Amino acid sequence: MTLRMKLSLACTAVFFAIIICTGCVQTEDSEEKVLRVALTTGPDTGGSLDPSISWEGWPMRRTGIYETLFSYDENMNLQPELATGYKQLNDTEWEIQLRRNVTFHDGTIMEADAVISSINRILDPSNSRSSEYSFIKNVYKTDDYTIVVETNESYAPTIFMFTDTIMSIVSPNAENLDTEPVGTGPYRFVSFEPGASIELVKNPDYWGEAPKIDRIIIQYSKDAAARTLLLKSGDVDITRDVLQSEYATLEADPDTNIVSKETLRTYFMYINEGKAPFDDVRVRQSLNYAIDRQEIVDTALEGVAGSPAVGIFPDIMPWNANDKIEAYEYNPEKALELFAEAGITQGSDGRLYYNGKPFTVEIQTYTKQSVHQPMAEVIAAQFEKIGITTIIKIAETNSISSDAAAGKYDLALYSWGVAPVGDPDYFMYSHFLSTGTYASTWLRYSNPQVDEWILEARAETDEEKRAELYDMIQEQVQNDAVLVCIAYKKEIDGLSPISRVLRFIQTNTRSLQRKWNLPEELKNERQNYRTLE
Repeated sequence: MTLRMKLSLACTAVFFAIIICTGCVQTEDSEEKVLRVALTTGPDTGGSLDPSISWEGWPMRRTGIYETLFSYDENMNLQPELATGYKQLNDTEWEIQLRRNVTFHDGTIMEADAVISSINRILDPSNSRSSEYSFIKNVYKTDDYTIVVETNESYAPTIFMFTDTIMSIVSPNAENLDTEPVGTGPYRFVSFEPGASIELVKNPDYWGEAPKIDRIIIQYSKDAAARTLLLKSGDVDITRDVLQSEYATLEADPDTNIVSKETLRTYFMYINEGKAPFDDVRVRQSLNYAIDRQEIVDTALEGVAGSPAVGIFPDIMPWNANDKIEAYEYNPEKALELFAEAGITQGSDGRLYYNGKPFTVEIQTYTKQSVHQPMAEVIAAQFEKIGITTIIKIAETNSISSDAAAGKYDLALYSWGVAPVGDPDYFMYSHFLSTGTYASTWLRYSNPQVDEWILEARAETDEEKRAELYDMIQEQVQNDAVLVCIAYKKEIDGLSPISRVLRFIQTNTRSLQRKWNLPEELKNERQNYRTLE
Protein backbone atom coordinates (compact mmCIF):
# COMPACT_ATOMS: atom_id res chain seq x y z
CA MET A 1 0.00 0.00 0.00
CA THR A 2 1.49 3.34 -1.02
CA LEU A 3 0.83 6.71 0.51
CA ARG A 4 2.08 9.57 -1.69
CA MET A 5 1.88 13.10 -0.36
CA LYS A 6 3.78 16.11 -1.63
CA LEU A 7 5.40 17.45 1.52
CA SER A 8 2.11 16.93 3.33
CA LEU A 9 1.52 16.57 7.04
CA ALA A 10 1.46 12.80 6.86
CA CYS A 11 4.60 12.71 4.74
CA THR A 12 7.17 14.93 6.37
CA ALA A 13 5.57 14.92 9.78
CA VAL A 14 5.05 11.17 10.05
CA PHE A 15 8.69 10.31 9.60
CA PHE A 16 10.34 13.10 11.52
CA ALA A 17 7.58 14.08 13.91
CA ILE A 18 7.28 10.49 15.09
CA ILE A 19 10.97 10.59 15.81
CA ILE A 20 11.38 14.04 17.25
CA CYS A 21 8.07 15.31 18.45
CA THR A 22 4.56 14.47 19.55
CA GLY A 23 2.64 11.26 19.31
CA CYS A 24 3.89 7.74 18.96
CA VAL A 25 3.68 4.40 17.29
CA GLN A 26 2.31 2.23 20.06
CA THR A 27 4.29 -0.80 21.15
CA GLU A 28 1.71 -3.51 21.65
CA ASP A 29 1.33 -5.18 25.03
CA SER A 30 4.11 -3.16 26.63
CA GLU A 31 4.06 -0.43 29.25
CA GLU A 32 7.10 1.24 27.72
CA LYS A 33 6.53 2.66 24.28
CA VAL A 34 9.66 2.14 22.17
CA LEU A 35 10.24 3.26 18.60
CA ARG A 36 12.99 1.61 16.56
CA VAL A 37 14.25 3.41 13.48
CA ALA A 38 16.82 2.63 10.78
CA LEU A 39 18.49 5.62 9.13
CA THR A 40 21.14 5.88 6.45
CA THR A 41 23.76 7.89 8.29
CA GLY A 42 24.32 9.48 11.66
CA PRO A 43 26.93 11.83 13.06
CA ASP A 44 30.10 11.03 11.15
CA THR A 45 32.62 13.79 11.88
CA GLY A 46 34.93 11.80 14.11
CA GLY A 47 31.95 10.58 16.08
CA SER A 48 31.17 14.06 17.43
CA LEU A 49 27.60 14.88 18.42
CA ASP A 50 28.16 18.65 18.38
CA PRO A 51 25.67 20.28 15.95
CA SER A 52 28.05 23.19 15.33
CA ILE A 53 30.53 20.95 13.54
CA SER A 54 30.19 20.83 9.76
CA TRP A 55 26.84 19.22 8.89
CA GLU A 56 26.33 17.28 12.14
CA GLY A 57 23.33 19.43 12.97
CA TRP A 58 21.20 17.43 10.52
CA PRO A 59 21.57 13.96 12.07
CA MET A 60 21.36 15.53 15.52
CA ARG A 61 18.14 17.32 14.56
CA ARG A 62 16.58 13.96 13.69
CA THR A 63 17.20 12.71 17.23
CA GLY A 64 14.94 15.35 18.77
CA ILE A 65 17.70 16.56 21.09
CA TYR A 66 18.16 19.99 19.54
CA GLU A 67 15.96 22.79 18.27
CA THR A 68 16.52 26.07 16.42
CA LEU A 69 14.97 29.51 16.77
CA PHE A 70 12.84 28.99 13.66
CA SER A 71 12.03 26.10 11.34
CA TYR A 72 9.69 25.30 8.45
CA ASP A 73 6.38 23.51 8.26
CA GLU A 74 5.54 20.98 5.53
CA ASN A 75 4.55 23.78 3.16
CA MET A 76 7.82 25.67 3.63
CA ASN A 77 6.19 28.34 5.80
CA LEU A 78 8.40 29.80 8.52
CA GLN A 79 7.30 28.63 11.97
CA PRO A 80 8.32 29.37 15.55
CA GLU A 81 10.45 27.05 17.62
CA LEU A 82 12.63 28.55 20.34
CA ALA A 83 11.68 32.00 19.12
CA THR A 84 8.11 33.28 19.08
CA GLY A 85 8.45 36.14 16.63
CA TYR A 86 10.69 38.71 15.01
CA LYS A 87 10.70 42.32 13.89
CA GLN A 88 12.93 44.12 11.41
CA LEU A 89 14.03 47.29 13.16
CA ASN A 90 15.84 48.81 10.19
CA ASP A 91 17.87 47.70 7.16
CA THR A 92 20.53 45.99 9.28
CA GLU A 93 18.88 45.06 12.59
CA TRP A 94 16.45 42.25 13.38
CA GLU A 95 14.82 41.81 16.77
CA ILE A 96 13.95 38.25 17.81
CA GLN A 97 11.63 37.39 20.70
CA LEU A 98 12.59 34.20 22.57
CA ARG A 99 10.29 31.58 23.98
CA ARG A 100 9.88 31.69 27.77
CA ASN A 101 9.73 28.78 30.21
CA VAL A 102 12.15 26.60 28.25
CA THR A 103 14.88 24.63 30.01
CA PHE A 104 17.79 22.63 28.64
CA HIS A 105 18.08 18.96 29.50
CA ASP A 106 20.59 19.82 32.25
CA GLY A 107 18.14 22.18 33.93
CA THR A 108 19.70 25.41 32.63
CA ILE A 109 17.14 28.06 31.69
CA MET A 110 17.10 29.05 28.04
CA GLU A 111 17.36 32.81 27.77
CA ALA A 112 19.16 35.43 25.72
CA ASP A 113 22.69 34.77 27.00
CA ALA A 114 22.40 31.06 26.18
CA VAL A 115 21.11 31.80 22.68
CA ILE A 116 23.85 34.36 21.99
CA SER A 117 26.46 31.88 23.23
CA SER A 118 25.18 29.26 20.76
CA ILE A 119 25.21 31.73 17.86
CA ASN A 120 28.73 32.91 18.69
CA ARG A 121 30.00 29.33 18.45
CA ILE A 122 29.12 29.45 14.74
CA LEU A 123 30.50 32.96 14.19
CA ASP A 124 33.86 31.94 15.64
CA PRO A 125 36.40 31.97 12.76
CA SER A 126 37.58 28.52 13.83
CA ASN A 127 34.20 27.09 12.81
CA SER A 128 34.49 25.56 9.33
CA ARG A 129 31.18 27.11 8.25
CA SER A 130 31.60 30.55 9.88
CA SER A 131 31.92 32.22 6.46
CA GLU A 132 28.29 31.36 5.73
CA TYR A 133 27.34 33.69 8.60
CA SER A 134 29.81 36.46 7.86
CA PHE A 135 26.82 38.73 7.17
CA ILE A 136 26.32 38.97 10.96
CA LYS A 137 28.14 41.91 12.55
CA ASN A 138 26.92 41.51 16.12
CA VAL A 139 24.31 39.82 18.31
CA TYR A 140 23.23 41.43 21.57
CA LYS A 141 20.34 41.30 24.02
CA THR A 142 17.95 44.05 25.06
CA ASP A 143 16.40 41.94 27.82
CA ASP A 144 16.50 38.29 28.93
CA TYR A 145 14.11 37.19 26.19
CA THR A 146 14.92 39.55 23.34
CA ILE A 147 17.99 39.56 21.13
CA VAL A 148 18.98 41.79 18.22
CA VAL A 149 20.94 40.52 15.23
CA GLU A 150 22.93 43.24 13.51
CA THR A 151 24.12 42.58 9.96
CA ASN A 152 26.94 44.24 8.05
CA GLU A 153 24.54 45.33 5.34
CA SER A 154 20.96 44.73 4.34
CA TYR A 155 20.48 40.95 4.13
CA ALA A 156 16.97 39.69 3.37
CA PRO A 157 17.45 36.01 4.37
CA THR A 158 18.67 36.86 7.91
CA ILE A 159 15.83 35.19 9.80
CA PHE A 160 15.80 32.16 7.48
CA MET A 161 19.44 31.45 8.35
CA PHE A 162 18.38 30.65 11.90
CA THR A 163 16.51 27.58 10.64
CA ASP A 164 19.86 25.94 9.75
CA THR A 165 20.56 23.07 12.13
CA ILE A 166 24.08 24.36 12.70
CA MET A 167 22.28 27.10 14.63
CA SER A 168 20.88 24.58 17.14
CA ILE A 169 20.67 26.11 20.59
CA VAL A 170 22.87 24.26 23.09
CA SER A 171 23.23 24.52 26.84
CA PRO A 172 26.01 26.95 27.83
CA ASN A 173 26.73 24.71 30.81
CA ALA A 174 27.21 21.48 28.86
CA GLU A 175 30.52 19.85 29.76
CA ASN A 176 31.33 18.11 26.46
CA LEU A 177 28.98 18.52 23.51
CA ASP A 178 31.08 16.09 21.46
CA THR A 179 29.96 13.20 23.65
CA GLU A 180 27.07 14.52 25.80
CA PRO A 181 24.60 16.60 23.75
CA VAL A 182 22.38 18.92 25.79
CA GLY A 183 19.54 20.71 24.04
CA THR A 184 15.93 21.72 24.61
CA GLY A 185 14.16 19.13 22.44
CA PRO A 186 11.54 16.49 23.28
CA TYR A 187 14.20 13.77 23.64
CA ARG A 188 17.27 13.49 25.81
CA PHE A 189 20.50 11.73 25.02
CA VAL A 190 21.19 8.30 26.55
CA SER A 191 24.02 6.68 24.60
CA PHE A 192 25.80 6.67 21.25
CA GLU A 193 27.81 4.06 19.37
CA PRO A 194 29.61 5.80 16.49
CA GLY A 195 28.45 4.56 13.10
CA ALA A 196 25.97 2.15 14.68
CA SER A 197 23.24 3.62 16.88
CA ILE A 198 21.98 6.30 19.24
CA GLU A 199 19.49 5.89 22.08
CA LEU A 200 17.14 8.57 23.38
CA VAL A 201 14.62 8.95 26.16
CA LYS A 202 11.69 11.35 26.35
CA ASN A 203 12.17 14.72 28.01
CA PRO A 204 9.56 14.99 30.81
CA ASP A 205 10.16 18.75 31.04
CA TYR A 206 9.69 19.52 27.37
CA TRP A 207 8.20 22.97 26.79
CA GLY A 208 5.84 21.76 24.06
CA GLU A 209 3.36 18.93 23.88
CA ALA A 210 4.68 16.02 25.90
CA PRO A 211 6.27 13.29 23.76
CA LYS A 212 4.33 10.03 23.97
CA ILE A 213 7.15 7.70 22.95
CA ASP A 214 9.20 6.71 25.97
CA ARG A 215 12.35 5.60 24.23
CA ILE A 216 13.79 5.78 20.70
CA ILE A 217 16.56 3.62 19.30
CA ILE A 218 18.02 4.78 15.99
CA GLN A 219 20.24 2.38 14.06
CA TYR A 220 22.55 3.59 11.30
CA SER A 221 23.31 1.59 8.18
CA LYS A 222 24.46 2.76 4.75
CA ASP A 223 23.34 -0.59 3.32
CA ALA A 224 19.83 -0.14 1.89
CA ALA A 225 19.34 -3.92 1.69
CA ALA A 226 20.15 -4.26 5.40
CA ARG A 227 17.79 -1.45 6.36
CA THR A 228 15.01 -2.95 4.26
CA LEU A 229 15.55 -6.37 5.83
CA LEU A 230 15.23 -4.81 9.29
CA LEU A 231 11.85 -3.43 8.26
CA LYS A 232 10.62 -6.66 6.71
CA SER A 233 11.70 -8.70 9.74
CA GLY A 234 9.94 -6.36 12.14
CA ASP A 235 13.16 -5.37 13.90
CA VAL A 236 12.46 -1.68 13.22
CA ASP A 237 9.26 0.33 12.90
CA ILE A 238 10.58 2.86 10.37
CA THR A 239 13.25 2.62 7.70
CA ARG A 240 14.50 5.58 5.72
CA ASP A 241 15.39 5.13 2.03
CA VAL A 242 14.38 1.52 1.54
CA LEU A 243 16.05 -0.52 -1.18
CA GLN A 244 14.67 0.74 -4.50
CA SER A 245 14.39 -2.77 -5.95
CA GLU A 246 12.15 -3.77 -3.02
CA TYR A 247 9.70 -0.98 -3.68
CA ALA A 248 7.11 -3.11 -5.52
CA THR A 249 7.29 -5.92 -2.95
CA LEU A 250 6.87 -3.57 -0.01
CA GLU A 251 4.12 -1.68 -1.81
CA ALA A 252 2.15 -4.91 -2.16
CA ASP A 253 2.63 -5.89 1.50
CA PRO A 254 -0.57 -5.03 3.44
CA ASP A 255 1.43 -4.74 6.66
CA THR A 256 3.87 -2.19 5.29
CA ASN A 257 3.28 1.43 4.42
CA ILE A 258 5.54 3.07 1.85
CA VAL A 259 5.75 6.84 2.06
CA SER A 260 7.22 8.40 -1.08
CA LYS A 261 8.02 12.08 -0.84
CA GLU A 262 9.80 14.69 -2.89
CA THR A 263 12.81 16.30 -1.29
CA LEU A 264 14.98 19.38 -1.78
CA ARG A 265 17.98 17.29 -2.86
CA THR A 266 19.17 17.66 -6.45
CA TYR A 267 21.60 15.42 -8.32
CA PHE A 268 23.80 17.48 -10.62
CA MET A 269 27.26 17.71 -12.18
CA TYR A 270 29.77 20.49 -11.71
CA ILE A 271 31.57 21.56 -14.90
CA ASN A 272 35.11 22.92 -14.79
CA GLU A 273 34.71 26.08 -16.86
CA GLY A 274 38.32 26.99 -16.23
CA LYS A 275 39.45 24.20 -18.55
CA ALA A 276 39.04 24.07 -22.32
CA PRO A 277 36.80 23.13 -24.00
CA PHE A 278 34.37 23.41 -21.06
CA ASP A 279 34.88 27.18 -21.03
CA ASP A 280 32.77 27.24 -24.22
CA VAL A 281 29.05 27.54 -23.40
CA ARG A 282 28.22 25.44 -26.49
CA VAL A 283 30.17 22.52 -25.04
CA ARG A 284 28.38 22.82 -21.70
CA GLN A 285 25.03 23.00 -23.46
CA SER A 286 25.98 19.95 -25.55
CA LEU A 287 26.67 17.94 -22.39
CA ASN A 288 23.22 18.87 -21.14
CA TYR A 289 21.53 17.84 -24.40
CA ALA A 290 23.47 14.54 -24.43
CA ILE A 291 21.85 13.35 -21.20
CA ASP A 292 18.59 11.40 -21.11
CA ARG A 293 17.38 12.29 -17.62
CA GLN A 294 14.34 10.05 -17.79
CA GLU A 295 16.52 7.02 -18.56
CA ILE A 296 18.69 7.86 -15.54
CA VAL A 297 15.60 8.01 -13.33
CA ASP A 298 14.22 4.77 -14.78
CA THR A 299 17.48 2.85 -14.41
CA ALA A 300 19.80 4.23 -11.73
CA LEU A 301 16.85 5.37 -9.59
CA GLU A 302 14.68 2.43 -10.71
CA GLY A 303 11.78 4.72 -11.60
CA VAL A 304 10.81 5.38 -8.00
CA ALA A 305 13.55 7.35 -6.25
CA GLY A 306 13.58 10.53 -8.30
CA SER A 307 12.26 12.62 -11.15
CA PRO A 308 14.03 14.37 -14.07
CA ALA A 309 15.45 17.78 -13.20
CA VAL A 310 14.89 21.04 -15.05
CA GLY A 311 16.83 23.62 -13.02
CA ILE A 312 18.71 23.40 -9.76
CA PHE A 313 15.64 23.84 -7.51
CA PRO A 314 13.02 21.04 -7.30
CA ASP A 315 9.41 21.89 -8.05
CA ILE A 316 8.52 21.83 -4.34
CA MET A 317 10.95 24.68 -3.66
CA PRO A 318 8.77 27.83 -3.59
CA TRP A 319 11.51 29.86 -5.30
CA ASN A 320 11.95 27.55 -8.30
CA ALA A 321 11.56 28.96 -11.82
CA ASN A 322 11.09 25.60 -13.55
CA ASP A 323 7.94 26.82 -15.31
CA LYS A 324 9.88 29.71 -16.85
CA ILE A 325 13.24 28.24 -17.79
CA GLU A 326 13.79 26.02 -20.80
CA ALA A 327 14.64 22.44 -19.94
CA TYR A 328 17.48 20.62 -21.69
CA GLU A 329 15.53 17.83 -23.33
CA TYR A 330 17.44 14.77 -24.52
CA ASN A 331 18.61 15.73 -28.00
CA PRO A 332 21.82 13.98 -29.15
CA GLU A 333 21.55 15.58 -32.60
CA LYS A 334 21.54 19.05 -31.05
CA ALA A 335 24.47 18.04 -28.84
CA LEU A 336 26.53 16.97 -31.88
CA GLU A 337 25.62 20.15 -33.72
CA LEU A 338 26.81 22.38 -30.88
CA PHE A 339 29.92 20.26 -30.37
CA ALA A 340 30.79 20.76 -34.06
CA GLU A 341 30.34 24.52 -33.72
CA ALA A 342 32.77 24.43 -30.79
CA GLY A 343 35.39 22.46 -32.76
CA ILE A 344 34.59 19.00 -31.39
CA THR A 345 33.91 16.92 -34.47
CA GLN A 346 32.95 13.34 -35.25
CA GLY A 347 35.54 11.09 -36.89
CA SER A 348 34.97 8.25 -39.32
CA ASP A 349 35.00 5.86 -36.37
CA GLY A 350 32.05 7.62 -34.78
CA ARG A 351 34.17 9.04 -31.96
CA LEU A 352 34.34 12.73 -31.15
CA TYR A 353 37.69 14.49 -31.50
CA TYR A 354 39.03 17.72 -30.04
CA ASN A 355 42.34 19.19 -31.24
CA GLY A 356 43.11 15.97 -33.08
CA LYS A 357 42.66 13.76 -30.01
CA PRO A 358 39.67 11.75 -28.74
CA PHE A 359 37.38 14.05 -26.79
CA THR A 360 37.64 12.51 -23.32
CA VAL A 361 35.58 13.41 -20.27
CA GLU A 362 36.24 12.20 -16.73
CA ILE A 363 33.33 12.09 -14.28
CA GLN A 364 34.37 12.12 -10.64
CA THR A 365 31.93 11.12 -7.93
CA TYR A 366 31.70 9.57 -4.47
CA THR A 367 29.61 6.72 -3.07
CA LYS A 368 28.32 8.06 0.23
CA GLN A 369 25.16 8.56 -1.78
CA SER A 370 24.80 5.02 -3.12
CA VAL A 371 23.05 6.04 -6.35
CA HIS A 372 25.93 8.23 -7.54
CA GLN A 373 27.92 5.42 -9.12
CA PRO A 374 25.02 3.87 -11.08
CA MET A 375 23.98 7.35 -12.20
CA ALA A 376 27.52 8.05 -13.41
CA GLU A 377 27.54 4.74 -15.28
CA VAL A 378 24.31 5.56 -17.12
CA ILE A 379 25.59 9.05 -17.98
CA ALA A 380 28.87 7.56 -19.24
CA ALA A 381 26.95 5.15 -21.49
CA GLN A 382 24.90 8.03 -22.89
CA PHE A 383 28.05 10.06 -23.57
CA GLU A 384 29.72 7.08 -25.23
CA LYS A 385 26.67 6.68 -27.46
CA ILE A 386 27.45 9.96 -29.22
CA GLY A 387 31.20 9.40 -29.29
CA ILE A 388 32.49 10.94 -26.04
CA THR A 389 35.23 8.84 -24.48
CA THR A 390 34.18 8.72 -20.83
CA ILE A 391 36.03 7.73 -17.67
CA ILE A 392 34.45 7.34 -14.22
CA LYS A 393 36.59 8.04 -11.17
CA ILE A 394 35.25 7.06 -7.75
CA ALA A 395 37.00 9.01 -4.99
CA GLU A 396 36.60 10.39 -1.49
CA THR A 397 34.98 13.83 -1.30
CA ASN A 398 38.20 15.36 0.07
CA SER A 399 40.08 14.13 -3.00
CA ILE A 400 37.45 15.51 -5.37
CA SER A 401 37.47 18.85 -3.54
CA SER A 402 41.26 19.04 -3.86
CA ASP A 403 41.08 18.33 -7.59
CA ALA A 404 38.34 20.92 -8.00
CA ALA A 405 40.27 23.61 -6.14
CA ALA A 406 43.31 22.88 -8.32
CA GLY A 407 41.21 22.89 -11.49
CA LYS A 408 42.14 19.25 -12.18
CA TYR A 409 38.76 17.82 -13.08
CA ASP A 410 36.22 17.78 -15.91
CA LEU A 411 32.86 16.88 -14.36
CA ALA A 412 31.92 16.03 -10.77
CA LEU A 413 28.64 14.29 -9.95
CA TYR A 414 27.28 15.51 -6.63
CA SER A 415 24.00 15.89 -4.80
CA TRP A 416 22.98 18.76 -2.58
CA GLY A 417 20.11 19.67 -0.36
CA VAL A 418 19.87 22.90 -2.33
CA ALA A 419 17.80 24.91 0.16
CA PRO A 420 18.80 23.89 3.70
CA VAL A 421 17.47 27.17 5.09
CA GLY A 422 14.56 27.43 2.64
CA ASP A 423 16.00 30.50 0.89
CA PRO A 424 17.53 30.51 -2.61
CA ASP A 425 20.43 32.78 -1.65
CA TYR A 426 22.16 29.91 0.15
CA PHE A 427 22.91 28.01 -3.06
CA MET A 428 22.93 30.86 -5.55
CA TYR A 429 25.43 33.01 -3.68
CA SER A 430 27.97 30.21 -3.35
CA HIS A 431 27.52 28.74 -6.86
CA PHE A 432 26.63 31.60 -9.20
CA LEU A 433 28.19 34.76 -7.73
CA SER A 434 31.65 35.08 -9.29
CA THR A 435 33.29 35.42 -5.87
CA GLY A 436 31.18 32.66 -4.31
CA THR A 437 32.90 29.63 -2.80
CA TYR A 438 31.96 27.19 -5.58
CA ALA A 439 31.65 29.66 -8.44
CA SER A 440 35.21 30.89 -7.96
CA THR A 441 36.83 27.49 -7.46
CA TRP A 442 34.86 24.51 -8.72
CA LEU A 443 33.00 26.22 -11.55
CA ARG A 444 35.17 29.19 -12.50
CA TYR A 445 31.90 30.83 -13.49
CA SER A 446 31.52 34.58 -13.83
CA ASN A 447 28.66 36.61 -15.26
CA PRO A 448 28.54 40.30 -14.20
CA GLN A 449 24.78 40.50 -14.78
CA VAL A 450 24.17 37.47 -12.55
CA ASP A 451 26.44 39.01 -9.89
CA GLU A 452 24.37 42.19 -9.95
CA TRP A 453 21.09 40.32 -9.63
CA ILE A 454 22.33 38.12 -6.76
CA LEU A 455 23.59 41.07 -4.73
CA GLU A 456 20.38 42.98 -5.38
CA ALA A 457 18.25 40.00 -4.33
CA ARG A 458 20.21 39.57 -1.09
CA ALA A 459 19.31 43.10 -0.04
CA GLU A 460 15.72 43.15 -1.34
CA THR A 461 13.13 42.49 1.39
CA ASP A 462 10.10 42.65 -0.92
CA GLU A 463 9.39 38.98 -1.70
CA GLU A 464 7.81 39.63 -5.09
CA LYS A 465 10.79 41.66 -6.26
CA ARG A 466 13.18 39.03 -4.90
CA ALA A 467 11.26 36.32 -6.74
CA GLU A 468 11.58 38.23 -10.02
CA LEU A 469 15.33 38.55 -9.52
CA TYR A 470 15.76 34.87 -8.72
CA ASP A 471 13.69 33.90 -11.74
CA MET A 472 16.04 35.94 -13.94
CA ILE A 473 19.09 34.37 -12.30
CA GLN A 474 17.78 30.85 -12.85
CA GLU A 475 16.99 31.60 -16.50
CA GLN A 476 20.47 33.02 -17.10
CA VAL A 477 22.45 30.23 -15.43
CA GLN A 478 20.32 27.73 -17.33
CA ASN A 479 21.26 29.42 -20.60
CA ASP A 480 24.89 29.54 -19.49
CA ALA A 481 24.71 25.81 -18.71
CA VAL A 482 26.64 26.35 -15.48
CA LEU A 483 25.64 22.93 -14.15
CA VAL A 484 24.22 19.72 -15.53
CA CYS A 485 21.06 19.24 -13.44
CA ILE A 486 20.08 15.59 -13.58
CA ALA A 487 17.34 14.58 -11.14
CA TYR A 488 15.43 15.49 -8.00
CA LYS A 489 15.55 12.92 -5.24
CA LYS A 490 12.45 11.23 -3.92
CA GLU A 491 12.79 9.67 -0.51
CA ILE A 492 11.12 6.32 0.04
CA ASP A 493 10.48 5.47 3.67
CA GLY A 494 8.99 2.25 4.99
CA LEU A 495 6.75 2.05 8.04
CA SER A 496 5.52 -1.18 9.56
CA PRO A 497 2.96 -2.28 10.46
CA ILE A 498 0.60 0.11 8.73
CA SER A 499 -2.04 -0.01 11.48
CA ARG A 500 0.33 1.70 13.92
CA VAL A 501 1.17 4.43 11.47
CA LEU A 502 -2.45 5.12 10.62
CA ARG A 503 -3.30 5.23 14.33
CA PHE A 504 -0.53 7.79 14.78
CA ILE A 505 -1.78 9.95 11.93
CA GLN A 506 -5.40 9.78 13.06
CA THR A 507 -4.68 10.58 16.71
CA ASN A 508 -2.07 13.26 16.19
CA THR A 509 -3.19 15.26 13.16
CA ARG A 510 -4.67 18.06 15.25
CA SER A 511 -1.73 18.33 17.61
CA LEU A 512 0.72 18.35 14.72
CA GLN A 513 -1.25 21.01 12.89
CA ARG A 514 -1.41 23.09 16.04
CA LYS A 515 2.30 22.74 16.69
CA TRP A 516 3.71 23.09 13.20
CA ASN A 517 1.33 25.11 11.04
CA LEU A 518 1.07 28.87 11.09
CA PRO A 519 -2.41 30.23 11.72
CA GLU A 520 -3.96 31.27 8.41
CA GLU A 521 -4.24 34.89 9.43
CA LEU A 522 -0.51 34.99 10.11
CA LYS A 523 0.36 33.33 6.80
CA ASN A 524 -1.27 36.33 5.19
CA GLU A 525 0.34 38.80 7.58
CA ARG A 526 2.04 41.61 5.68
CA GLN A 527 2.91 43.79 8.63
CA ASN A 528 6.53 44.38 9.56
CA TYR A 529 6.21 42.74 12.97
CA ARG A 530 5.63 39.02 12.79
CA THR A 531 4.52 37.01 15.79
CA LEU A 532 4.70 33.41 14.68
CA GLU A 533 2.27 31.98 17.17
